[in-house]
Amino acid sequence: MANLIVAFIRHGDYNQIKGAPSAHQAFNLNNEGEQQSLLQAKQFLQLANDENWQVDPIFDCSHLLRAWQTADIYKSVLQPVIGQSIVIESFTCLAERSVGTSMANLTVKQINQIVELDPRYDTLPNNWKSDSHYCLPFEGAESLMMSGKRVAQHVTSRIERFDNDEQVDKTVVKLFFGHGAAFRHAAHYLGAMEFNDIAKLSMYHAQPVMFEVDNKGNWLKGKGNWKIRNVNSEYKD
Repeated sequence: MANLIVAFIRHGDYNQIKGAPSAHQAFNLNNEGEQQSLLQAKQFLQLANDENWQVDPIFDCSHLLRAWQTADIYKSVLQPVIGQSIVIESFTCLAERSVGTSMANLTVKQINQIVELDPRYDTLPNNWKSDSHYCLPFEGAESLMMSGKRVAQHVTSRIERFDNDEQVDKTVVKLFFGHGAAFRHAAHYLGAMEFNDIAKLSMYHAQPVMFEVDNKGNWLKGKGNWKIRNVNSEYKD
């Protein structure tokens, strides 16, 4: 396997429905999110040059607009320098946790009210949104752990092509653009984060968190900092 670094990049700040726990919102980056993405892309380029990294020209991102826009800004900064045509490929499996098709983009208050009015279901626990194992009782809903497993499986399958790469003179960096909670839970599945740290850490907008993947498939934390979260806050993509 080539010397490989995997970078998880959370999208920049975006316009969103206030109080809605669904991260499947179709809105665009706001001005701050665009500036975050541009700044972080330039800083990543400088780091890649300093470290003599080879950036893989295929960017993986979720189908959601804010992730694609973040990837596209990185592309605009990196492509003139790395000397290759960068392709952005979008994947449904890189999306954030789904709260279910019928609950998409409703507020927490509305979801709680719907459950309370439905005789088939018990009242939702107060921490249902941040409980890694809890899955809403609606079609298409996932737990945070389910979303993390989905992302981890995608990442693992996408880096398999590097197994037979004989190139050893440069370290290859593979970029994934997506969503904070799903990335953190994926990092746990990949052995790069302890479960108890998932709720303690978050991700800065548009800033890569990187992992070195060794020849045995071990994931080791590399460059890029996790964001320390308020342990009393809910997950917010």
